[in-house]
Amino acid sequence: MKASELKFVLKLLGHPPEYRVALSEMKTPAKVGDREKLCRELSDRELVAYSSEIRKFRIEPPGKALLRLKNADLPISETELKILQACRSGSKSVAGFKALGAALQPILKGLSDRGLIKVTEEKIKDVWLSDRGKLYLRDDCNPTGNTTISLTLLSHYLRFLRKPLDLTLEAGSRAAASPGLGKPSDAELLTLIANLDKELGTENYLPIFHLREKLQHSLTRLELDEALYRLQRDDKLELSSLQEAIAYTSEQVEAGIPQEIGGALFFISLI
Repeated sequence: MKASELKFVLKLLGHPPEYRVALSEMKTPAKVGDREKLCRELSDRELVAYSSEIRKFRIEPPGKALLRLKNADLPISETELKILQACRSGSKSVAGFKALGAALQPILKGLSDRGLIKVTEEKIKDVWLSDRGKLYLRDDCNPTGNTTISLTLLSHYLRFLRKPLDLTLEAGSRAAASPGLGKPSDAELLTLIANLDKELGTENYLPIFHLREKLQHSLTRLELDEALYRLQRDDKLELSSLQEAIAYTSEQVEAGIPQEIGGALFFISLI
């Protein structure tokens, strides 16, 4: 871990208990662009997670193809249709859709998730230490070399080490992050689903392929399918099929649970 990355995550430790703060309050690195770049790099390694706000977007080929369908056949809402129509001629800014207020961001995210638009500019709002990041700092962080770390950051780290992690959360995260540590229990599996949903912002519709990827070293495909069916029977979660596959790759779709009738089960929703 580079010195700039270490200082960034140690700064997050100064905002317990969630270790979450607005990116604008981090102040390090000094330039906003550098701060966002560092945040995304750490997120790619799953050490932090963040929430963002879409600023600009453009329509994608699937969105243009959808607009050529007859109105009665469109699988989108009237508001979504108006947004697609507005950006068919080029990139658009959210400033032109102020009338939608707080409803705009979820709508744009939904269109992006389905591959109908492409986000061309977004602003990171909040950033927080992920469960994997907590485990990394506690068990695997081993910085070397010479750099300057303030006593304040050192104090953040020492307080973090003295505070025990939630054992259920830790077990679920460990089962997902490392091979050979045993199969997660049903409770740990539910915790992991909730954590993934929060980190990925899937709004309680977590695609199964994300969970398979996390548990590829802990559970076979059949074992995970059986665990999900069991939790569904116990009314802990619901499994639903994918209606429009346009936003996902064939591999992601195939990671669902095939059904003899109808489409594969694709989304997990906690009850």
